[in-house]
Amino acid sequence: MRLPWATGESVGLVLPYVNKQAMGLHMEEISKAVPEGRHAVVVMDGALWHQPSLDQDNVTMLKLPPYSPELNPAEQVWQYLKQHWLSNRCFESYDAIVDAACDAWNALCNETNLIRSITQRERCDLSVIF
Repeated sequence: MRLPWATGESVGLVLPYVNKQAMGLHMEEISKAVPEGRHAVVVMDGALWHQPSLDQDNVTMLKLPPYSPELNPAEQVWQYLKQHWLSNRCFESYDAIVDAACDAWNALCNETNLIRSITQRERCDLSVIF
């Protein structure tokens, strides 16, 4: 089995809003990137725009229990992006913000070992959590 971080593939959108429609676009892009015959699971927290109705035929959303950001690998990705590329900066324009976000995402996607290290979790008995 090839793991996602080993393929070099990534999917991300930079959008002006975070809402259900934006999340729907993101789920569609993830669905397009899933190889035929495979199924993806996307880990989500309880944000209002993370709706189970956004599931695609080949992508399922796994909702985490409330108040459990430590279980969501995306939280570590966001933290790394902010700490290394996006925090404590002033941007001259909206386009500069979009460019910085895209540059940060692309730089991170080139670091597959880093992604693995910041998102990896120890195995656990999920029956204890859910």
